[in-house]
Order: sequence, then C-alpha cells, then structure tokens
Amino acid sequence: MDGYAGYHKIKDVTLAGCWAHARRKYDEALKAAPEARNNPHGVAAQGLAWCNKLFAIERELQEVTAEERLAARKEQSQAVLDGYYAWLRQQKSRTMPKSLLGQAIGYSLNQWEKLTAFMKDGRLEIDNNRGERTIKPFVIGRKNWLFAYTPRGAKASAAIYSVIETAKENGLHPFRYLTYLFEQLPQLADLSIPQALERFMPWSPQLPDTCRLN
Repeated sequence: MDGYAGYHKIKDVTLAGCWAHARRKYDEALKAAPEARNNPHGVAAQGLAWCNKLFAIERELQEVTAEERLAARKEQSQAVLDGYYAWLRQQKSRTMPKSLLGQAIGYSLNQWEKLTAFMKDGRLEIDNNRGERTIKPFVIGRKNWLFAYTPRGAKASAAIYSVIETAKENGLHPFRYLTYLFEQLPQLADLSIPQALERFMPWSPQLPDTCRLN
C-alpha cells in the first residue's frame, strides 16, 4: 500500500507497505535540491541508498521459492532494516519535518509496521508496482467511461476489471476465460456456495487448457 488512510477501514487484512513509495520520497527531495544529488554523503542520498539495498537483495530473489525468499530476507534484509530504522530515528531530530526530506523520513517512520510486513511472508513483494501497473489501463481510460458515474457502476466496473486483470496475472486468455465462465456458471445450482466456485477461479488448476495463454 502507498499509505492511503482508506485502507485502514478494511477488516481482517494485513497491510503491506510499498518501498517504492518510501524510496520515491528521497528521490523527490534530491530533485528539489540538485546540488545534493552529487553528494553521496547527503541525508537524502543516504536514505535513497538504504532503500536501494533492499531492492538489490530482492532482485537476487526473484526466481526462488517463497520459503527461500523469506529465509534470505531474515539473513540479509533484516540487518538493512535494523540499520535503516536506527538511521531514521537519528535523522528525525535533525530534519525539518515539513521539508521534503523531513517528509521522506516521516513517511518511513509512520509506515514502518507496514513497510516491514514483507518480512513475515515470502510471497509478499516489497512494493506494489505490479498492482499499480495492473490498474493503469483503468486509470488512463476512466475519463472515457463516464457511464460508470454511480456507486453501482463503479462496483460493476471494479468487479470486471478485477476478474480480467487477475486472469492475466494467472496466465489466462481473458476472452476465452470469460467465455468459459459464461458457459459454465449458469449450469451451477447455487452460485452462493464458495466451494462450488473455487474450480472457476483464475488460479484453479482445474481450468481447461483452452483458457490459458500459449
């Protein structure tokens, strides 16, 4: 998540913070002070370097299992997190809180519990870039879809986009997958039973090969 307060209203979920947003705060501080960009010892550059260390570790873990990723994080990332947190607390008292640099430091401190959630599960990513890329087509085109200007229309729009984008993430051909759903779901006796729908989920191994890409 990016720190949006609305997420806190969602019940029974664990919120995972986005390190890309934390990192971006330091990049913005550097852009506002060009003279600091060439100074690797500057505070903004140091903050950026701490974030980069975590991303460097994650790049090496892209092809491993979730269990192996979690073990490597405990061995490598935890030390970076401990060092970064100590650095944050040290810099907080030395930085104007309303400055861009102060906001960058404050963001990481305020979001710390969520930013460290990825240490609990190897399946979690350290940023939500993939999620943001997934909703990008909808964000770009939303002005063209003015028919969805009611809460009911927004819910319908969100539902169909969720189905299509989740199908893509699971290697399905969206059109063929939707065709399969429209053919099969009307034959179910009771759509309110979650167990009956499980075999139709985008991640189900029971889906026919015709629904899959390649």
